[in-house]
Amino acid sequence: MVNKPDYTGPALFSYGFRPFFLGAALLALGVVPVWMLAYSGRLTLGGPFAPLDWHIHELLFGYTSAVLAGFLFTAVPNWTGRMPTRGLPLIVLVVLWCLGRLAVAGAFGLSPLMVLLIDAAFLAAVAAMVVAEIVAGKNWGNLKVVIPVGIYLAANVTFHLEAMLTGGSDIGRRLGFAVVAFLIMLIGGRIIPSFTRNWMVKQGVTLLPAPFGRFDGICLIAAAVAMLLWTAWPEAVVSALCLVAAAVLHALRLSRWHGERTWPSPLLLMLHLAYLFLPLGLLATALAGLGLLPTATGMHLLGIGSTGGMTVAVMMRASLGHTGRALEAGRLLTTGFVCLALAALVRVVLPDAEIAGIGGLWIAAALWVAGFGLFAWRIGPVLLRPKLARRTANA
Repeated sequence: MVNKPDYTGPALFSYGFRPFFLGAALLALGVVPVWMLAYSGRLTLGGPFAPLDWHIHELLFGYTSAVLAGFLFTAVPNWTGRMPTRGLPLIVLVVLWCLGRLAVAGAFGLSPLMVLLIDAAFLAAVAAMVVAEIVAGKNWGNLKVVIPVGIYLAANVTFHLEAMLTGGSDIGRRLGFAVVAFLIMLIGGRIIPSFTRNWMVKQGVTLLPAPFGRFDGICLIAAAVAMLLWTAWPEAVVSALCLVAAAVLHALRLSRWHGERTWPSPLLLMLHLAYLFLPLGLLATALAGLGLLPTATGMHLLGIGSTGGMTVAVMMRASLGHTGRALEAGRLLTTGFVCLALAALVRVVLPDAEIAGIGGLWIAAALWVAGFGLFAWRIGPVLLRPKLARRTANA
């Protein structure tokens, strides 16, 4: 174990999760209102992407890449026992991520190729730094985490190239969704039953979550095959059948973690509810491939419900835990998560409805903004302040 010298700089840059979780939340707060203004014709966007592609890209590769970076630069020091990335190297990474967001938005008037290079540089730097830390710490087993990061980077590059060559982003978009969904299955499948087991043991509950085993491996393989088929052939019957099989398997996987018993702990229950959107999204995507549902239904169940819900739940828990705060959601964070879940449901169930003169899309957007607004209001100050000497409570 390497001794970690005292850090004397701003608390925001003392650990990877701090600036990236805050940046991700602020980006999520801004992208959807801007997209709705562009969608309604009230705003013209610059940059290399059409408005819809910009909206998808910034949430799929802008927001999510920041969350992923925050997670990795917090987890890797725990894996290797080495000093975390902080101070100037972390600031450089954050600036690189911000430059990508500005370039994609057209702020610099660059060519599409230059925008691609700037945007892709962030994930490339993250992957390189993670590899360097894992190798230096001789923590060889965790090198495999770089594989999905590399595929995620390839999906982002594909997204840009498709936009340049065809004006769209079909394959890159689907591959990006597939990689993010798989990461949620992989990481969520480890942390959700682990956190749930620890909590249940403290509560004296005897029916504990099933540990990771062969069945989980089958679920992951089935989902990977299904999503790769869908990426290449989204309207093929075989793709739809594999997606349905993956949806059923992951619904069964979720049931083995007994999330219904975690209702006294909203911070835990959020993880289970967010994971529930995965099989729902896979099923809706299968039905969309068969022409039975709009494509947007599956995309928003996976994007808002699963990715949005899971990342927010993980950011809440990590931000509170790693800053010495009590692992308690409280009313603000609980309400924020509920807003995100409702945003997903309204977007897929009532997109064309009108309630009190307000369209369903605007209601879903408002719920999304409210969810991230409450997260930023509650967690933002936590990320900006130093770690407490010790936690005030456990959960």
